[in-house]
Amino acid sequence: MHNAHAGINRRHFIATLAALGASAGAYAARTDHVLVLGDSLSAEYGLARGTGWVALLEQKFHAAKLPVTVTNASISGETTSGGRTRLPALLKQHQPSIVIIELGGNDALRGLPLDGTLGNLRAMTQAAQAAGATVLILGMQMPPNYGKKYAQDFEQLFTQVAKEFKTALVPAFLKGVADAPNPTALFQADRIHPTAEAQPIMLGNVWPVLRKLLTVR
Repeated sequence: MHNAHAGINRRHFIATLAALGASAGAYAARTDHVLVLGDSLSAEYGLARGTGWVALLEQKFHAAKLPVTVTNASISGETTSGGRTRLPALLKQHQPSIVIIELGGNDALRGLPLDGTLGNLRAMTQAAQAAGATVLILGMQMPPNYGKKYAQDFEQLFTQVAKEFKTALVPAFLKGVADAPNPTALFQADRIHPTAEAQPIMLGNVWPVLRKLLTVR
């Protein structure tokens, strides 16, 4: 009886070590998958391939040898309604651990109702969280010529959703670009899309917030 009991204890000890080893292996193999759902600001509109802020983010991960995959699902001209429609399939396909939502600018440029934009941002955030992803919202701001109240109400949409769903937030994605001393210096000829020189600044606005959400360090 004593020998049998000792055998059971040894088997239990070995099984425990195996379980701990498996857990350690899983921890070591842990990775992050970042899904960027955006519009032309993230889709390299008017830029050479590989020079946009999302591509620079991928390069940053690679240089640091961090096991992070980045999927850029951004489309030029995308609205929050389009992003809301596309997101469920993207979540199913890529199963991201982090979803960056960079949408809303085209809603404002088209004069779409703010309550619709708010509802879409809420729906996308809720869908991503339900799929187990951490959400990072990139806030947008409109030029003052759209009217002070409209610009303020639009800007507050992103903060409102971030607070409601307790997500991470970059309050002003184009900080340092749209409010540069020369307001046109970092924009392409259309005065809407940032130049290649602006992309590191945009990444610089995102990175300090994003790095806190990463599982890997």
